[in-house]
Amino acid sequence: MPVPIIMPKFGFTLESCQIVQWLVREGDRVRSGDPLCEVTTDKVNMEVEATEDGVVHQILYQAGDIVPVTEVICYLLREGEVAEAAPASAPNATPLARRIAESNHLDLAAVQGSGRDGKIMRRDVEQALKVRATPAARRLAAEHGIDLAQVPGTGPAGRVQGTDVRAVIAERAAQAAPEPPVAPARPLGKRDTQDMAPPSFPAPTDRHVVRLEGMRRTIAQRLQKSFQTAPHIFLEATADMSAIEGLRKTLKARHEKLSVTAVLIKACAWALLKHPALNATLENDEISYWHTANIGMAVALPDGLIVPVIHNAEKLSLQSIQQEVDRLADLARQGKLTLDQVSGGTFTISNMGMFGVDRFTAIINPPQVAILAVGRIVQQFVPDAEGKPVLRPMLNLMLSADHRVVDGAHAAHFLRDLRLVLETPSLLAW
Repeated sequence: MPVPIIMPKFGFTLESCQIVQWLVREGDRVRSGDPLCEVTTDKVNMEVEATEDGVVHQILYQAGDIVPVTEVICYLLREGEVAEAAPASAPNATPLARRIAESNHLDLAAVQGSGRDGKIMRRDVEQALKVRATPAARRLAAEHGIDLAQVPGTGPAGRVQGTDVRAVIAERAAQAAPEPPVAPARPLGKRDTQDMAPPSFPAPTDRHVVRLEGMRRTIAQRLQKSFQTAPHIFLEATADMSAIEGLRKTLKARHEKLSVTAVLIKACAWALLKHPALNATLENDEISYWHTANIGMAVALPDGLIVPVIHNAEKLSLQSIQQEVDRLADLARQGKLTLDQVSGGTFTISNMGMFGVDRFTAIINPPQVAILAVGRIVQQFVPDAEGKPVLRPMLNLMLSADHRVVDGAHAAHFLRDLRLVLETPSLLAW
């Protein structure tokens, strides 16, 4: 029998993935482990691999389709295996044409075959399927007697999605509802006909429209859900970075790099282990308190952002953290991060100091319960021990915490210790 290739469940909460592109064509010979297609998850793009050696037999979804996890996306034929012949009573069609027709609720009896002896080929089915639509959209349309040709598609290349069909269903339901009574008509006077003139609108301005999809769509969904479901509390503090700047200056003279982000990762790991309420995740009404600090760092990309994770940051030296920061940032910008490198985070740092931002608030990265927003280091006059103004490099820290899990006092104590270790970095050795 043909080997089914399913859409893998890359994450515990992942429900569907969008196919970005196919890397093979029907008829291609592949070996176990060869990539078949690239899909986008809620974190990164991943490749779906062949589970056995074989020949690509049927591709059931196209690039741009959103496919539920565990759904079959294609089949492989094993060595020497041929597709099963269609039953004699059924229309004469190739197995691929039949499978495409079935998945799209298309009656093959209405399709004219162009193959030998009138056999229905894949091209015939595709010709019959003039409207580009996902299988889910076709199922909905068939159930409600909707002509897909009349449904505006909002998917890639105008493909009709399930949401488009549902919108038409809702519109029909609204039109079928009884209309409210209207007042009896009266003769129209001159004033009435003047009022009926169409209103004038300013000429439309040029604009560039892009669809909210891919990484941008995932970011929008995750952050919207986070801000709607997690009651955010915000706490702000400033830290004197004189000692850290001195350390960075010393290392620079030795031609060694130490970024503020690397320092913050180490400092946060140190403080988080003292305040486990913030080193936690909340999923399905269960709070998990983690005994290791896996710090995510937000990295800006041209089409959004991604958060690679420094695992076990509390066990790493500053030098090791810096090396990992540089390595993961490079992989992120090249689009080569693996799922493991963006999973398992227990806390996130978003540093926008390099963009000249003084202070900002950040939205929590679910299922985590806290995120630290960091601005740029600014020279400010602050009082010394004797109350005299001295110029110091000050760093703004803005903590966002999920009030369902983190009390205000917990967040305040975390910020207090984070500021302490930044101003006294020798504590990192303890």
